[in-house]
Amino acid sequence: MTAGITEDGAGLRTRALDALDAARRRTLGLADCVEDGELTAQHSPLMSPLVWDMAHIANQEEQWLLRAAGGLDALRPEIDSLYDAFEHPRADRPALPLLPPGEARGYLTQVRGRALDVLDQARFSGAGRLLHGGFAFGMIAQHEQQHAETMLITHQLRRGPAALSAPAPPPAPSDVASLPSQVAIPGGPFTMGTDDEPWALDNERPAHRREVGAFHLDTLPVSNGAYLRFVEDGGYHQERWWHPAGWEQVRRHGWQAPLFWRRDGAGGWWRRRFGVSEPVPADEPVLHVSWYEADAYARWAGRRLPTEAEWEKAARFDPATSGSRRFPWGAQPPGPHHANLGQRHLRPAPVGSYPEGASATGARQLLGDVWEWTSSDFGPYPGFAAYPYREYSEVFFGPAYKVLRGGGFGVGAVVARATFRNWDHPVRRQIFSGFRTACASACRECG
Repeated sequence: MTAGITEDGAGLRTRALDALDAARRRTLGLADCVEDGELTAQHSPLMSPLVWDMAHIANQEEQWLLRAAGGLDALRPEIDSLYDAFEHPRADRPALPLLPPGEARGYLTQVRGRALDVLDQARFSGAGRLLHGGFAFGMIAQHEQQHAETMLITHQLRRGPAALSAPAPPPAPSDVASLPSQVAIPGGPFTMGTDDEPWALDNERPAHRREVGAFHLDTLPVSNGAYLRFVEDGGYHQERWWHPAGWEQVRRHGWQAPLFWRRDGAGGWWRRRFGVSEPVPADEPVLHVSWYEADAYARWAGRRLPTEAEWEKAARFDPATSGSRRFPWGAQPPGPHHANLGQRHLRPAPVGSYPEGASATGARQLLGDVWEWTSSDFGPYPGFAAYPYREYSEVFFGPAYKVLRGGGFGVGAVVARATFRNWDHPVRRQIFSGFRTACASACRECG
């Protein structure tokens, strides 16, 4: 089993406050870098106006921290429906009577002030499930970080000059060229999911034993350079590599390469990244590919995408102890030497980066840089129970969604753990998604 977090009330309060503060700095940073007109505009029908995300963040915090956890009267009950993500599809939100930017900022501030009062007075032991271990505060910090990532996606989709900036990640370490192409993951059972991570969300629970056969997994995420070989080999013109629904997308929309790539007049490839046009860097993990593209590449390479259970075993299993780690590297929360998280660099780091974040079996960058598609549909674990509301996970279970693991460079550290599960439609490309491939131990490529 994994080691849980044991903290007294003061420690939990500090951790919750730090998580809430980090999330709010991101939200405001993503809003304050553009004019109000860009906050109210819809930059893509795939995404909400940024100002909708701002007020939705505040409304969720009001509902769960002020009303549910704190027992306080509602501040703005009349807007609950307006900011209910299930009542209003993203494409329809610009037509709603949304709070204007100034009012949305005021609402964020008002709610946070009262939420901190609730935090100051909260009892974490002997309390109900919502407050036990500080769960409600962790849930809201994660919710805001997830919407910050959504806002970051909107920034990538917006047209116009760059509004965001960040330093480039460091170069890849010197040992990259000598790394094996694959790591071997032993067969047998392991503990998947968690019971003792206090801020884990319902779909990560409960912990259970899962049998996984031996397999090999790419040591590193698939790079732009490797993916470009698929492109140049005519991968987007050969139906045999594609899932039928994926081939329909290729034909209907004219896909030729990952989203935001374009070929220049000399035959090279460029990409648009947060308002900047630049050559596609060969040594970065490929980004903005759908599940269909990841699956097609894997078929072309004579391999496959890992299952979700295989991915988690590769990230967590320690052959020396037969236990499951909290993070690929161990129990210590992620630091800048472990993973590329929190939009610190606004791009993935070169493949092979972060050797201190490697798993027990030697795979690198399993957390951070890019979300990694798996072959698995999104579904419940045995014994799953929705909490605190069905709409977080349960309503999405089924074959319409594929699971992504690991977290991209835009993921907040409070979200980045080896049990966290993301999901999306297999057609999605605007998300910060990449992948790595796997094969059975007996396959020809593995020797």
